Amino acid sequence: MAKCTTKVFVPLKIAVMTVSDRHTMETDTSGQYLADAINETGHHLSARIICVDNTYKIREVVSKWIASTDIQAIVINGGTGFTTHDSTPNAVSVLFDRPMEGFGELFRYLSFKDIGTSSIQSRAIAGMANKTAIFCMPGSPGACRLGWEEIIKEQLDARHRPCNFVGHLKSVSKDTD
Repeated sequence: MAKCTTKVFVPLKIAVMTVSDRHTMETDTSGQYLADAINETGHHLSARIICVDNTYKIREVVSKWIASTDIQAIVINGGTGFTTHDSTPNAVSVLFDRPMEGFGELFRYLSFKDIGTSSIQSRAIAGMANKTAIFCMPGSPGACRLGWEEIIKEQLDARHRPCNFVGHLKSVSKDTD
């Protein structure tokens, strides 16, 4: 079995999107948390925007980021609920080359500890597109902390064993072990 980790930290270029019809950069505590967490971890924040909860506007921005050579991972918060207005999963999932089914399952499992059976209304998803990791989770600060701290941070760390996604991302050397 091939090793899928390195012994050194590899800083990635990560973009953050907050899907919201009401937040501004000044009121977006979840997006700010993710931006700060990315930088504190040693990665680079490549872009940060607030996008209205509209399937085609979300898809437009995410498509540009997937095509960009300056972005290796995308973290999206918001728009993943169960209302008919929540469109993030529908907008983004069609762009995946390969879904990460385990992300949504694990996110809901971990959320169950905090919010009980309401966790089934989370439509958190993740996938890969053009060698870009894309994670979509609820927009509450608690959900963003849970998603970043308990799942995403380790999977975007080349040192995490037994495996992580870093070797699968564009513009990242796989031979640094």
